[in-house]
Amino acid sequence: MNYLAHLYLSGDSEEIKLGNFIGDFVKGNRHQEFPEQVAYGIILHRRIDSFTDQHADVKECIKLLRPGYGRYSGIITDVFFDHFLAANWSDYSVHTLRNFAKNAHGVFLSNFGLLPFRVKQFLPFLMHHKRLESYSKRENLLNVFEIMSRHTSLPANSDWAMQMLNQEYDQFEALFRSFFPELIDYVETEFAVEIVRPHGLWVKT
Repeated sequence: MNYLAHLYLSGDSEEIKLGNFIGDFVKGNRHQEFPEQVAYGIILHRRIDSFTDQHADVKECIKLLRPGYGRYSGIITDVFFDHFLAANWSDYSVHTLRNFAKNAHGVFLSNFGLLPFRVKQFLPFLMHHKRLESYSKRENLLNVFEIMSRHTSLPANSDWAMQMLNQEYDQFEALFRSFFPELIDYVETEFAVEIVRPHGLWVKT
């Protein structure tokens, strides 16, 4: 999963939210260097990624994207899923996406000293461009992919990714809606994280 989903799956704990956000940048046993609940969030991040990678719905998305992205297909899937979460935010959260993002920004700034160096580098960009909110609009994903391809090892194949998203939009969304309630249930059951969401949500579609 990508940034927005990891933050959403942290519940209301600021420390868990912080750990879940920085999880990709804390390797090995280095989580032990952080406060207990931040470390818990880092471990939660890793378990979310593991659950996601093993899920049949996610594997189906990756299969669709493999012709254009090969072993990087999971990264594109993560961004697609953040889009579907953001685009359907009111289905999953009692808070507005804007307020949720503002709260997350406050958590990052108030704990800036705990952030890994690489996170400190990109955080101003993430906040200035309202990246968490931007996922809600499909057209913004092209810019996301182009930035990622310039600054990471992600192949520069953004137009193809958008073509696939537009061509198979309903299928990708259906796979997300099938998968995401199971991930929420996993997080709440295995990690005792309470995720407040609209009443009557959890009937899988």
